[in-house]
Amino acid sequence: MTEYQSIAPDVKLGSGVRLSKFINLYGCEVGDNTKIGAFVEIQKNAKVGRNCKVSSHTFICEGVTIEDNVFIGHGVTFINDSYPRATTADGQLQTEKDWRVEQTLIKRGASIGSGTTILSNVTVGERAIVGAGSVVTRDVPPNAIVAGNPAKVLRVITPEAEIAR
Repeated sequence: MTEYQSIAPDVKLGSGVRLSKFINLYGCEVGDNTKIGAFVEIQKNAKVGRNCKVSSHTFICEGVTIEDNVFIGHGVTFINDSYPRATTADGQLQTEKDWRVEQTLIKRGASIGSGTTILSNVTVGERAIVGAGSVVTRDVPPNAIVAGNPAKVLRVITPEAEIAR
């Protein structure tokens, strides 16, 4: 199966990690028992915690930290630059020294729906749920359910509602 995987030697994989075909991992960390779906790219300096599921066609860029027990749906895209440009002011192609990576944090137990885009400088709180197709432009509180473009809080998951589920 490794013939269809591109995994750089600097990748740190925990025990029990399951990797699909057609993935691209470099300079990142993936925690124990995490499952990475097909056509996923995880860039350098990105971290995915333990017991996570990253579904197919997802892009996790540099600056993204995903804590433990997180679900990432299909085709989720993370952003790490609020003002991207191809060139510098004098017309030269930008290099890494021409911009600063912005951080994104997905807290423990959160679920991110398929087709979601998460902008940089955002924290998605513990056990929050982001509805499919949402665009997350600001922090999501813990236990909140958000959806839309831009994503807005629809309701909060109470302990009682969680038990009844």
